[in-house]
Amino acid sequence: MGYIHIFLLLFIGYVVFTIDKKQKNFPVPMVLLLIGIGLSFTPFYSSVVITRDMIFNVFLPALLFISAYQFKTAGLRKNIGVISVLSTLGLVLTVFILGVSIYFVGLVSLSFMGALLIASILTPTDPVSVVSILKRSSNSPKIADVVEGESMLNDGTSVVLFTVIAHLYISGEQFQLTSALGDFLLVSAGGLIIGMVFGWTVSKVLHFTHYRQYQVMLSIVLAYGSFYLAEHLGVSGVLASVSAGAMLSWKLDTTNKEEDLRNYLDSFWEVIEPSILSILFLLIGIEFMKHIDFQNIGFIFIIFGLSLIVRFIVLAGILKMFRLWRQEFLWDEISLITWSGIKGTMSVALLLGLAAEKAGQMDTILSLTYGAIVLSLLIQSPLVYPLSRWFSKQNS
Repeated sequence: MGYIHIFLLLFIGYVVFTIDKKQKNFPVPMVLLLIGIGLSFTPFYSSVVITRDMIFNVFLPALLFISAYQFKTAGLRKNIGVISVLSTLGLVLTVFILGVSIYFVGLVSLSFMGALLIASILTPTDPVSVVSILKRSSNSPKIADVVEGESMLNDGTSVVLFTVIAHLYISGEQFQLTSALGDFLLVSAGGLIIGMVFGWTVSKVLHFTHYRQYQVMLSIVLAYGSFYLAEHLGVSGVLASVSAGAMLSWKLDTTNKEEDLRNYLDSFWEVIEPSILSILFLLIGIEFMKHIDFQNIGFIFIIFGLSLIVRFIVLAGILKMFRLWRQEFLWDEISLITWSGIKGTMSVALLLGLAAEKAGQMDTILSLTYGAIVLSLLIQSPLVYPLSRWFSKQNS
């Protein structure tokens, strides 16, 4: 992809963000996705090659760091129990139940590991298009905090789980629970530790200079350095970037003298975020037509529906099973959290990681999964605001 392609995508993103006055009804990512699908039919963009490394190594570290850095530590502390359980136990249960459901529905011939692979790609959520809507439209701030916090953590845990399942699928090895669980815990813990240590160290090093532009440069080093270091050591770079951003945010929040620095960093990253999102969602649309097989469209809708049903069952099971949360989360709140679990950039990054593989039913898996991701963005995104408003009126 050339520089002129990127420049035009950025300009399109600027135009959409500027003129989309009804973002609550037509979220920008959904609009960008549709424009991207349109661009895929133009000769200028139809030949663009989008790789997993482009998304995973260039765009994703910054986006993950931003989401963790901007997430208020007060919201994380208040809901840490729910967020942690949903991002670990909830994620594993969702992948297993959804994988089994896809396998047994079986409208398209899929192996069990292939069905699990689809489930692992569809599990990470992307709240970028809905969190701001939830904060404006819902009477319960905890819903937005849970949706955002769950997404922030399950990005990392889902990558680890996906890596294990993808390896088993491609290699044909037998699944061994103890070995897979050990790998999962090692890779996850390693990423978290590296990110926290890196984030704590940078929060101290920031004070060696009082020039704000150099402190911003150091935050870029933190976002990407923690990711690349963790990946180099064989642990989760995603969790490293997330924990690094969260640690830096926490350290700045605990010191009253850091308000000026925080404002400066916020100003920088608040410009970077929409720029990256513009490029990413346009690229998702451009790439869509290369993978979709419309012969499987019926099964794609079924997979999308199953992903919502399974997510609701797992959420309800966890939140109603523990006495501590049983009264705190009403059924309509569980429904809204379910609907707000939209698929997005992480799912596409995982999907593109498989694109070069020629194992098994890879073309079928790519088509089914990409279709379900796009349906999630197109169907769930515009309905978050009306559902949130309706539930708020019911409880007022």
